[in-house]
Amino acid sequence: MWVLGPVGFAAPWLLLGLIALPILWLLLRAVPPAPIRRRFPGVALLLGLKDDEAETDRTPWWLLLLRMLAVGAAIVGFAGPVLNPEQRAPGSGPLLILMDGGWADARDWPRRLERAGALVEEAGRAGRPVAVARLTDAPEAPLFQTAADWEGRVAALSPSPWLPDLRGWVDRLPEGGFETWWLSDGLDHPGRTELAEALAARGELTVYESARPLVALRPAEFAEGKVKLSGIRLPAGAPVEVEVSARGPDPAGVERELARATMSFALGQAGATAELSLPPELRNRITRFEVAGQRQAGAVSLTDDSLKRRKVAIVATGADREGLELLSPTHYLDQALEPTAEVMHGALADLLPASPDVVILADVARLSATETQELSDWVDKGGLLVRFAGPRMAVSDLTRVEEDPLLPVRLREGGRAVGGAMSWGEPRTLAPFAEGSPFFGLAVPADVSVREQVLAQPGPDLAERTIAALDDGTPLVTRREMGAGQIVLFHVTANAEWSNLPLSGLFVDMLERLAVSTRPETAGESELVGQVWVPQVVLDAWGQAQDAGQVAGVEGEALAGAMSAGPDAAHPPGLYASGERRVALNAVGSDTELAPAAWAAGTVIEGIEAVRSQSLKGALLTAATVLLLLDILAALVLSGRMPGLRRAASVLALVLVPLAMPGTGRAAETDDPLALEATTAVVLGYVETGDAQVDAVSKAGLQGLSDVLWQRTSVEPEAPIGVDIETDELAFFPFLYWPVTAGQRLPSATAYAKLNDYLRSGGMILFDTRDGDLSPGTSPEAQQLQRIAAGLDIPPLETVPADHVLTRTFYLVQDFPGRFQGTPVWVEAAPPDAEQAEGMPFRNLNDGVTPVVIGGNDWASSWAVDDNGMWMFPVGRGFAGERQREMAYRFGVNLVMHVLTGNYKSDQVHVPALLERLGQ
Repeated sequence: MWVLGPVGFAAPWLLLGLIALPILWLLLRAVPPAPIRRRFPGVALLLGLKDDEAETDRTPWWLLLLRMLAVGAAIVGFAGPVLNPEQRAPGSGPLLILMDGGWADARDWPRRLERAGALVEEAGRAGRPVAVARLTDAPEAPLFQTAADWEGRVAALSPSPWLPDLRGWVDRLPEGGFETWWLSDGLDHPGRTELAEALAARGELTVYESARPLVALRPAEFAEGKVKLSGIRLPAGAPVEVEVSARGPDPAGVERELARATMSFALGQAGATAELSLPPELRNRITRFEVAGQRQAGAVSLTDDSLKRRKVAIVATGADREGLELLSPTHYLDQALEPTAEVMHGALADLLPASPDVVILADVARLSATETQELSDWVDKGGLLVRFAGPRMAVSDLTRVEEDPLLPVRLREGGRAVGGAMSWGEPRTLAPFAEGSPFFGLAVPADVSVREQVLAQPGPDLAERTIAALDDGTPLVTRREMGAGQIVLFHVTANAEWSNLPLSGLFVDMLERLAVSTRPETAGESELVGQVWVPQVVLDAWGQAQDAGQVAGVEGEALAGAMSAGPDAAHPPGLYASGERRVALNAVGSDTELAPAAWAAGTVIEGIEAVRSQSLKGALLTAATVLLLLDILAALVLSGRMPGLRRAASVLALVLVPLAMPGTGRAAETDDPLALEATTAVVLGYVETGDAQVDAVSKAGLQGLSDVLWQRTSVEPEAPIGVDIETDELAFFPFLYWPVTAGQRLPSATAYAKLNDYLRSGGMILFDTRDGDLSPGTSPEAQQLQRIAAGLDIPPLETVPADHVLTRTFYLVQDFPGRFQGTPVWVEAAPPDAEQAEGMPFRNLNDGVTPVVIGGNDWASSWAVDDNGMWMFPVGRGFAGERQREMAYRFGVNLVMHVLTGNYKSDQVHVPALLERLGQ
């Protein structure tokens, strides 16, 4: 193949025909020899005659050019031109296509399939056998088949949510020579070097690698009161910032972004970190972190119990003082922990079998030998024991002689109090927290003071175990590690008897820093063994959560191994559960590093983008045919055989040119996109509030109502339209849904005029304050509605009477729920003279359509559906909730039918009179 720039020619010798084009030009331009003059007398009779049809004596230049272009296009077309031809020597023998197939390939998987498909297609043209292998699968000998057998199977391949292990593939390679094309993800996997050497020994090896950067996210950690995120990237090049999104369900159960952090990679740095300071209630909702713009499992980090609520067991001695709640030794602990932890009360023997994460002893001085041993074993395995002092601990002889195994330090006899034997002149305040303390960074309120405490015996390790002290250096909180766990002692009471620390926000922050309400680390191997962990959610290669279905449980030992070595086919990344415990196995672990693949010298490395070759033969031959047809038409015109063609072309140009010019013609003057969209069919409109979230719910709600109308009635609405009451025409919409927000701007004078004209001309507006869970009229939305309604021409209103036409327009309903129910719904009041006709169950109410309906049941949320037709928001619970949603839909259907048909149902009051006339 001869290549000229981006175009190649399969039969370049045919291009020699272009040399004949100048000869063709000369032949067409040739003039025949001049005729011999012979005078004939009869010619005199022709003098003065005029020939209206003149013929040229030679071919016009533009017609010659047209013919030369046609012939040239035909010559070049038959030469077989190809755009972007492959410029490599055709291979021979078997072809092996390898794909790493891990989550790192998901970033550009369509391009990899396109490249693999192009290789299979090329091998098919050459008649070469092909084998395709995905290295994330179990190693097996490649099976060489015809290209036709692989064409459909390659397109169906998908990546796996784990990285490949290449150490078993060398033994599976077939003997003999073959050529290999390796679509690599660019990462250095175990066994890559050995496999590459084995492939190179059997034939030519060509590697494809993507130039797109890869960013991965390690599991989130909680330390020092903050969620800490860590990311890695490949390659480590220019500075870049990436956004990390924290996602989870909102209070309504809808998954959305809860927080966002920016992770900055410095120049040449492969790692970056970010921190999120979140309240516990919000942190408990987070189910995953993901890197924006990275659609692969490595950019997703699932969360487990490390960020979730912990079980806290509280043991206290003594009862409340005559029921005084504030004097209870556990009152302030309950207040601090209940929002973020599962608090349990009872005897220690009953609480330890429940496997609490934290045990708190409030003024418990002595434990039995059995309790001491069980509690020591529990702490040694990783438990956190927090103890608070009190009168009982102060008067006991605990640790006076020898160190207690369940206390961090030895205690002195008695205590220290204001005015006592070991007294202060005044209450002591807290000293700033030292840098090595877990409380470091917390602000110490000036009004927090201590009036009494138990003292620690001086010792060489007292300073090391002190993590909080008073301004005179006296230890306030001490800590000691014991095995995998730790013991913490507050030298004051858990209530306000000895200090006002429990009354301050610092008390909650200190418990948070001690990880009382949060598990500080991910589960270790010792916590996993001996249990069966069942996957609840698994990730695919693109980082999307999938239902685990019937996947079998995993032994704790195997899961621990996967957490250290990484997920595989038997242990896919996801969320695993055992009882109430949840453990996340992520595609990227805490110690994962992204190392670039190193290839041997001489290995051909190309980009992953596949440039498809495109034949130009058909296009050029088509162009030659069109040019020849134009030549025929031109020849007929020049010969005078189509005299009307010129005139027709002139008329056609006069008609088409003005229409083609922008801004001309009647259609350009009358086109109004909103008018066309809103009047071609029934369209429900909603008033745009300026709040993007509220407007999105309004649109989804009216879409859901429109779908129900399509299914159940003869009304077939199109997609709902957002209406700007300041600029848009309202007369196109028979019905408007107006969600009221507290920050909504009041309409202008022009908008009020349009709204009043709309209401007077038969339009209806459904005002929804969406505050059905509050007392009527007390919410900011209800007060804003009052301000909006002050400028509207709204008739007197009343709550919907039982015989109003809205109760029977299409369905028979008596209440009008939305996401909320039970709040009053207001419509135009009935005329004073409305009476019930004889023999009819209702009065002749509202001869016209009520212009407004006002309520707060949040109807749009109960109607709202997403793009898949699924409900976006929950309504109620269980069957009662589904019944409430159905009634909300029925109210919506009645409302739209009432708007479109008027009060035809109320005309039933005239049925007796009509029957009487028919009888006459």
